[in-house]
Amino acid sequence: MLKEYKTVSSIAGPLMVVEGVEDAKYGHIVDIELGDGSMRHGQILQVDGKKVLVQVFEGTEGIDIDESKVRPLGKPLELGVSPDILGRVFTGIGVPSDDGPDIIPEKRLNINGSPINPYSRDYPNEFIQTGISTIDGLNPLVRGQKLPVFSGSGLPHDELTAQLARQATVLGDDEQFAVVFAAMGITFEAAQFFIKDLTDTGAIERAALFINLANDPAIERISTPRVALTAAEYLAFDRGMQVLVILNDMTNYCEALRQISASRLEVPGRRGYPGYLYTDLATIYERAGRVKGNQGSITMVPVLTMPEDDKTHPVPDLTGYITEGQIIMSRSLYRNNVTPPVDVMPSLSRLKDKGIGEGKTRDDHADVYNQLYAAYARGKEAQELATILGEAALSEEDQKYMKFANEFEARYIKQGYRENRSVYETLDLGWELLTMFEDAELKRIDKELIDKYMPKFRSSAGQNSE
Repeated sequence: MLKEYKTVSSIAGPLMVVEGVEDAKYGHIVDIELGDGSMRHGQILQVDGKKVLVQVFEGTEGIDIDESKVRPLGKPLELGVSPDILGRVFTGIGVPSDDGPDIIPEKRLNINGSPINPYSRDYPNEFIQTGISTIDGLNPLVRGQKLPVFSGSGLPHDELTAQLARQATVLGDDEQFAVVFAAMGITFEAAQFFIKDLTDTGAIERAALFINLANDPAIERISTPRVALTAAEYLAFDRGMQVLVILNDMTNYCEALRQISASRLEVPGRRGYPGYLYTDLATIYERAGRVKGNQGSITMVPVLTMPEDDKTHPVPDLTGYITEGQIIMSRSLYRNNVTPPVDVMPSLSRLKDKGIGEGKTRDDHADVYNQLYAAYARGKEAQELATILGEAALSEEDQKYMKFANEFEARYIKQGYRENRSVYETLDLGWELLTMFEDAELKRIDKELIDKYMPKFRSSAGQNSE
């Protein structure tokens, strides 16, 4: 028989103080019965003797402290999991929100989980194809990697993440692939966009969506990524699937964390965020990876918007320390109608060399992306010079590199959100663009690879020019 306590002493924001509670434990959940018989739910945030601090998921508006009863359930927040979670849409705390039946759980798992033991980690070294050239060709995503997308307000990160969820796959016939999508603090329109996009394309059959809307309680936002990762851990490590987890938008998660921290009267850190923000983010990000002896993997793509496009803001700054690279979206490319507007120069996948090459993608992959980077960097310098001095002031060589940069942006970076390029199509496109240089100028590509691949593209380029 669960004990009930009618000893609520105070309420502040989404927090409630209950006194005289016996055997309370941090992280356990409680049921709250209001005077009118309705129920709300909460989680214990702090225990001080027999006094506990409870965060109320549905908010504290309308609660009468004299009439409310609090019932500790003696367990943490759990998610019921089974293979049936694929193809379904849930709230931010894992309650089905579509028209489907309730999930009959195979097991119930604590959503707090734990980071993967470093000793048990297996090194990420297998390629994931996203169908997006700027990622597959230049910043490859590897199974078990954490590769965030740094975006800004108004940039099309929703379209990019929907394309990732729709197109991402692993190369190999015997692999099962799944997507777990967690949305935090997004608008109703954005939620409907993701649901409709995945439903219309059939991609929802291999996806589980956990959606916390902007008008849902901020408290719920704290649990959403953990609920999603619990589902991903079940699919990856119990079911042996390759799972891509997309967390959109981690800035909204951090704002909720700051709001709760302020309600608890904690000493603020940089820009008002709690001092433990780094640790809190690490408990989320470090749940991704591969485990030795287990076929499954969790690959994570956190999406975060940088306030005022500031990379030094605490959320992108700390995320960069924990993750293995970043995909940065460019406002100037977006203004020039280049979509997805991925800024190639500052973007980086630190594990890209581990997931490419013969037997994984193709033997020319590393040399081609090195040459494309070098030529594009030179072309960007030429573009800047042309802006200052005018094109007529550029040397013939600079003009050639500027032309390459323009072509690279128009054909390689620019890609329809519905265009799914295989990694081989992306590599071939890179060779096509490089045909505007003589073989001797391709100093970053091995001569054997030039002899192997370039003749085919030079002949096709010659035919096209005729």
